[in-house]
Amino acid sequence: MSTTGTRSVGTKSTARTTSGWGRFLGQKAVEVGVALAALILLTFVLVLLVPGDPARIAAGLDASVEQVEAARTALGLDQPIPVQFLHYVTGIFTGDLGQSFRTGQDVTTIIGVRLPYTLTIALVAIAITLVISVAIGIGVAGLTRGNRNRWLDVGFSWVTATLQTLPVYVFGAILVIVFAVSLGVLPAAGATSPASYVLPAVALTLAPTCSISRIVRREAAAVLEQDYMRTARGWRIDRIKQHMKYALPNLLASTLTLSGLILGNMLGGAVIVERVFAWPGLGNGVVEAILERDYPLIRGIILTIGVIAIIINVTIDIILAVVDPRVLRSGKAFA
Repeated sequence: MSTTGTRSVGTKSTARTTSGWGRFLGQKAVEVGVALAALILLTFVLVLLVPGDPARIAAGLDASVEQVEAARTALGLDQPIPVQFLHYVTGIFTGDLGQSFRTGQDVTTIIGVRLPYTLTIALVAIAITLVISVAIGIGVAGLTRGNRNRWLDVGFSWVTATLQTLPVYVFGAILVIVFAVSLGVLPAAGATSPASYVLPAVALTLAPTCSISRIVRREAAAVLEQDYMRTARGWRIDRIKQHMKYALPNLLASTLTLSGLILGNMLGGAVIVERVFAWPGLGNGVVEAILERDYPLIRGIILTIGVIAIIINVTIDIILAVVDPRVLRSGKAFA
């Protein structure tokens, strides 16, 4: 009878977990759909609000009136806005984002060439940010527990608060001056070798690392004062094992909730970083497209960057649900 009861409880628990995942994934699908719809509408309307005549730009500034009108017809700009929007949406889901005004290439081809550079630097920066910020945050929390090493606590707060406000283009310029110009150990621009990834990735990680390490330090300080952590210290368990096995899993939930927003915002910083280091990614591409008023390319790149941001946030939410089952019970993330 006891065995039957145990099986019944286990079955109910599994069913609740499955149901929780179903509700959670269903909600995430709805949120992604709404965010994607808003992004598509925003990118379509944004270009309409930009001053200038796209047909004139596509045909060339020296083009005749007839050539401009021919370009307008070829681009579908002579059609009503709802029809243009329908063609835009259809093109998105068929992989046809139009052609660049400047080069005549397919926008999808240009994005396909630039996307790997942006993804690589973004993923490297995110990995560096998470590893370093978690290590620093837990380390400082452990060293300052119980009001010890007050100087370290104050210094950490002051330094991180100062550095996280430093504009990414300023920090990038400093890195170029020190490591590329003065020391000559790293390339200043371009993506010609693996060493070229170092300075852009470091420039992109500074502010997020400071912000997330402050979050981790605060959450870790609270976790380290819990009864189970006092018990672990009483048993004289190795300090590294205390932090990695007992403290880290219990502070990941709240840390990931807040970090997801910060990591998503890193894409905005990537635009500036790519411009500073002449990085051939989407960020530098969208700046060039804006300067050239290359509307199809502007739309395509902004849409792609927005989709990447959505994917990052959804991934963080799913990881959070795996780490903290309360997310499944509530049906939503804490953010």
